Amino acid sequence: MPLDASFVGRSWPAETYEVSLEKIREFATAIGADDPVHHDRDAARDAGHRDVVAPTTFPVVFTWPATRRVVDDPALGLDFTRVVHRDQSVELTRPLYAGDVVTSVVAVDDIRDLAGNDVITFRVDVTDADGDTVLTTRATLVGRAEPEGSS
Repeated sequence: MPLDASFVGRSWPAETYEVSLEKIREFATAIGADDPVHHDRDAARDAGHRDVVAPTTFPVVFTWPATRRVVDDPALGLDFTRVVHRDQSVELTRPLYAGDVVTSVVAVDDIRDLAGNDVITFRVDVTDADGDTVLTTRATLVGRAEPEGSS
């Protein structure tokens, strides 16, 4: 079943997330980011940052749950059991720091068919407490077609 193309251009209510020092440390450890700026306030400040810096991929911690609201909407028609992750990008305007309170707004940028597979691209715009852009993420998921002869 094709995805509902009316989702293209829609956005969903904003979600707020407070970036914590410990969550940054845990994430950095989990992905092997051992640069002291991801773990130690003094090291981060010595490097010119105002606090511990989140690794570039850290936003997935809060942008994926926000995106999941759309992915799980039955009206979209995406069978998540058949999904593969095609692409992901993060465009940083500035570093993400411990103590930041950020707001994420999810939008569907594109839905298309590719060789019988459903392809959907999500964009998440993330702003800080002052309304300034912190980053934008884009993720493309592919809903694989049912094999021929399946029902």
